[in-house]
Amino acid sequence: MTYLYARTSATAKRAALRTGLASGELLRLPGAFNPLTARIVQQTGFEGVYVSGGALSAAAGLPDIGLTTLTEVAGWAADIAASTDLPVLVDADTGFGEPLNAARTVQRLEDAGLAGCHLEDQVNPKRCGHLDGKTLITPQDMARRLRAAVAARRDPDFLIMARTDARAVEGLDGAIARAKAYVDAGADAIFPEALADATEFAAFRAAVDVPLLANMTEFGKGPSLTVDQLRDLGYNLVIYPVTTLRLAMGAVEAGLRRLATDGTAAGLLDTMMTRSRLYEVIDYDQYGRFDADVAAFTLPPDA
Repeated sequence: MTYLYARTSATAKRAALRTGLASGELLRLPGAFNPLTARIVQQTGFEGVYVSGGALSAAAGLPDIGLTTLTEVAGWAADIAASTDLPVLVDADTGFGEPLNAARTVQRLEDAGLAGCHLEDQVNPKRCGHLDGKTLITPQDMARRLRAAVAARRDPDFLIMARTDARAVEGLDGAIARAKAYVDAGADAIFPEALADATEFAAFRAAVDVPLLANMTEFGKGPSLTVDQLRDLGYNLVIYPVTTLRLAMGAVEAGLRRLATDGTAAGLLDTMMTRSRLYEVIDYDQYGRFDADVAAFTLPPDA
């Protein structure tokens, strides 16, 4: 059989994510800001893909302050999810509005083929989790947001994660208290944003009894912990949300500056993905075989 996109169904990807979480192993989810990046994430041996709202905003030339819409995020995330056999977790910001909007967000992301999403407890519009000046909704309002999301879910394996930004606003104890309330409201997992050090990661693990996600973003407020450290701390998922975008944009900017200076790209060739490797990543030959099979098809004589 010919497959132009992922061979694995959305249902199977969600089940794989749940199995991975139940295994006790640490699942590594680098960010992908487009489908090509997601394919490379899969080919380099990771367990999942993360779609960052901040990375999508930046790729669209926008700051991460809640300017992107559900329609945009779901559309971009659907293309990314379709390109990989790995489960894809997406940043759903605040659910794009009130509890009813969060409910619609979950169903739209289910339909888009995602394995799960996280909803956060900031006001709408939100701010990047590693910037100052964040404002939170009340724990009761966040519980309503989560209950609406859980009630709207049709596939029980679709992961609904609660992100709390309370560490920077209410301190560690406040963040832990919120996390416990969010679990009571139905959250399957917790994403404690912008913890200060390994001791705080450990305190969260000791206090909260569901899967936990660690955000290892660069240039942020938190520490840079290794996979081994996070595994020892008992974390279940780690994301590198903007790493691939930063790598790509750093290379693009450096290359364009040299192109402007040299007047030719000849000196940049050894830094580029080659044509043959690009075609390998996108499985160019598979499309050719599919097209040839269709072109060669004929109806049987008695049809």
